[in-house]
Amino acid sequence: MNIARAIKIINPNAQFVVDNDDINKITWIETTPIPASDITAKLADADALAKAEIDALGLADYQRARAAEYPEYGIQLDYIYHNGLDKWKTDIVDPVKAKYPKP
Repeated sequence: MNIARAIKIINPNAQFVVDNDDINKITWIETTPIPASDITAKLADADALAKAEIDALGLADYQRARAAEYPEYGIQLDYIYHNGLDKWKTDIVDPVKAKYPKP
């Protein structure tokens, strides 16, 4: 999960700009700022939930490592849209598969 998604979960009506997914570079637009500690806690909750979901699938170690390494689906879909499927495979999928090969 990224910072913008965490903020929207905390306050769906929040108006802001996040520079380079950096928690110290949030510009709030006509919105009461959300404390960085609340955003960080939401990110940690999401990471714990994602790990629990992966663990519940009963995946092999290499599958679990790959799942944790891949970017969020939305980021991947955006990458495919802008760069094409072949570039997505070579830039995102293949490096993760090479890093965590099937036994």
